[in-house]
Amino acid sequence: MEMSRKNALLAAVLLCATAGLSMPAAAQGEPDCKAPQTQADMTICAGKDYEKADKKLNAEYQKLRKLLAERDRTADADGKGATDALVTAQRAWVAFRDANCALSGFQARGGSMEPMLIASCRAEMSGKRAEELKTMIDQF
Repeated sequence: MEMSRKNALLAAVLLCATAGLSMPAAAQGEPDCKAPQTQADMTICAGKDYEKADKKLNAEYQKLRKLLAERDRTADADGKGATDALVTAQRAWVAFRDANCALSGFQARGGSMEPMLIASCRAEMSGKRAEELKTMIDQF
């Protein structure tokens, strides 16, 4: 009888100790990104925002690159090089975005918010860059 009391007490202690722990977002299913409840959920949602913005950015980049490649094909020697200029500019912009967002992450360096801050920054900057590229498409 004494042993089952110890086992029951041990089980109760373990239950109380683990009651405050939440399951990872993946085990719970997808977080509600309209109203994320935990830091992990906020980070996941910021990552999704970045993925969405990055897809839009890549789509606009490819449209502009295709347009400029056609322009380069029909341009005279002095008018060629628009595609190379775009590639150079975009590579520099990506390096700037990543460095700028790493800097933004220092607001919570080493903390659980740091990845969210970086992803949010990348999402915002990528969205703005996609709009810039879209504007360029309209101008060419």
